[in-house]
Amino acid sequence: MKNMNMRKNIAIIVVLAVVLGGAGYYTLKNSRQASRDSQSAKFKVLASFYPLYFFATQIGGDKADVSNIIPYGAEPHDYEPTAKDMAEMEKSDLIILNGGGLESWSENIQKNINPDKTLIVSASEGLATKQMTEDGETETDPHVWLAPKLAEGMVDNIEQGFGNADPKNKDYYKSNADSLKAKLAALDESYRHSLSNCAKNNIVTSHDAFGYLAAAYGFEQVPIAGLSPDAEPSPKQLAGIAEFAMKNGVRYIFFESLASPKLSETIASEIGAKTLVLNPLEGLSKEEAARGKNYLTVMQDNLINLKTALECQ
Repeated sequence: MKNMNMRKNIAIIVVLAVVLGGAGYYTLKNSRQASRDSQSAKFKVLASFYPLYFFATQIGGDKADVSNIIPYGAEPHDYEPTAKDMAEMEKSDLIILNGGGLESWSENIQKNINPDKTLIVSASEGLATKQMTEDGETETDPHVWLAPKLAEGMVDNIEQGFGNADPKNKDYYKSNADSLKAKLAALDESYRHSLSNCAKNNIVTSHDAFGYLAAAYGFEQVPIAGLSPDAEPSPKQLAGIAEFAMKNGVRYIFFESLASPKLSETIASEIGAKTLVLNPLEGLSKEEAARGKNYLTVMQDNLINLKTALECQ
């Protein structure tokens, strides 16, 4: 009798272990599934290139899943979206473009995206006002993000897009955008103070990306290439830039991390100048990303090099 009771007790224990173990397994499984569902339910945002990606991550916080269309190390002027990029855009709630002609593919995207499902925002709307003539054609300068005060306006446009596409979290996005604008205002003040007393007034840059920045802080930009860093200047243009640099005592020629430094190095060598990086923030290299660089830290690096080149006190 005692043995029979013992066997019954053991059987009960085994059954309970199986039941509890199964319950634990399904609880864990359901918990993981809920976590995955929560992740997939996040507001999905695609930004066309790095500065917009940075602004969007700061605004979206933990309520948005933000991705960058253009990969690390790629230059946005000539990038063409892949089939995978297109598929991701169609699944997104919000797409953030720069506008101003930066994304040559934007018209095609706007024709093929369902506006009832996906909102498209142009971050430079009302801000990209600088017109220039290149190869006989008038073009808009899209490099608005390089002037901190104009970048604040971009943040406003992006935040409005977040609020319109995901109204239930509108106040959350506005709070985050206000925090980001405070950082941009501090960056603007740092530029104004640091560049207020400089011996030089001209910089030579690898391409025509810094017009808004130069206008904001009172110096002149002389670009080697045009709006796209791939534009090849003629030998006559290069000779003219070298002559200008010599006449104006330019001691530093700027190059950038995502484009070849060859032309900048050639002019620097010809006039006995040095080279420095002035990053147009059209993207981050993998090395920069690995070192934890972001829009704000790179803009501070740019300021240090501008102070050197312009010989500021």
